[in-house]
Amino acid sequence: MAEIATLAGGCFWCLEAVYRQLRGVEKVVSGFTGGHVAHPTYAAVCSGDTGHAEAVQIGFDPEVITFRELLEVFFASHDPTTRNRQGHDVGTQYRSAIFYHTEAQRRMALETIAEIDRSGVWPRPVVTEVAPAGVFYPAEAEHQDYFARHPWQPYCVSVIAPKVGAVRQQFPHQIG
Repeated sequence: MAEIATLAGGCFWCLEAVYRQLRGVEKVVSGFTGGHVAHPTYAAVCSGDTGHAEAVQIGFDPEVITFRELLEVFFASHDPTTRNRQGHDVGTQYRSAIFYHTEAQRRMALETIAEIDRSGVWPRPVVTEVAPAGVFYPAEAEHQDYFARHPWQPYCVSVIAPKVGAVRQQFPHQIG
């Protein structure tokens, strides 16, 4: 039976491209969550006024890829130590967050963050928000599967492609 994970790590185009390549991931939808405005648009979220984070909702088969493995890829594919920022993208919509759907996901998120902090892999503490999943609003159609449809767009070449490549290199056993 499929499970759902909802993760925010900066640009949703990046996370969507990273997760689409993994075995056991059945569906990835780019969208918005964690805000206070119903049915926000991309433009409204980009304004920073809705409180939403750009996020992906991932349908996955836990018999093939676990939530823990999804988190390992998550923490390897963005900087979880910068609050409300990923690279040149700045604002609360670009925050690092795990929106858990179950108590087990919440515990796993907190355990993983503690392990990362203890490991010293990052020079600063992880600031990833861990919050209950709320309403998830899919982004407009032009934002879905963006990297696959626009691989030569400058942002895709300079930002997304290196993240996809790094995950392929670091997690070759997970590539489907």
